[in-house]
Amino acid sequence: MSGRAWRLSAGSLLKITDVAGSQSGDLFAVPADDLTDGQSNGRTFDYGGTVSLTTGSILYSRRSRPLMKIVEDEVGRHDFLYAPCSQEMYEIQYGAATPQPNCYDNLTGALAAFAVPAATVTIAFNFFMNTEVGQDGKLRIHPPVSRAGQSVSLRAECDLVVAVTACPAGTCNGDGGGARPLDVEVIDTE
Repeated sequence: MSGRAWRLSAGSLLKITDVAGSQSGDLFAVPADDLTDGQSNGRTFDYGGTVSLTTGSILYSRRSRPLMKIVEDEVGRHDFLYAPCSQEMYEIQYGAATPQPNCYDNLTGALAAFAVPAATVTIAFNFFMNTEVGQDGKLRIHPPVSRAGQSVSLRAECDLVVAVTACPAGTCNGDGGGARPLDVEVIDTE
């Protein structure tokens, strides 16, 4: 399991399809002209006025730059609260004593090929991840509602470097198992 990264020109589309259904994944975007200005859930929530992102929502950077706009969303359920799963998360939350495949390493590894510092990667956009905030304030993770063949498409609002990975965390996926494939298509609109 690994992550992949691409350069996207402004206006290009990134279409992510859940091949088998009930699989979540992580996306992290960085402006190509400032590799330290990664996407920000806080700025995105501030400017969008919601924690529920779907068609029309814009992902912003830490320096308030529009990075990506969701232009088509067949699922309508995503998370932007949780950090990418990491080796430390597996150790602290689950007592793992051995190395675990994880989204943070996949994202930072893929972005390193484009000289993006690991410190830039903070909160990923967790597409298809189904979370809720209970009345008690506690976060709960439910199986994704995405079905086989459903997708989300995002448009680059500026030149970007974008990384995507399928999430291996069993708690985030429908069958409680590891990652299944996602199809990622870069569509150049010029």
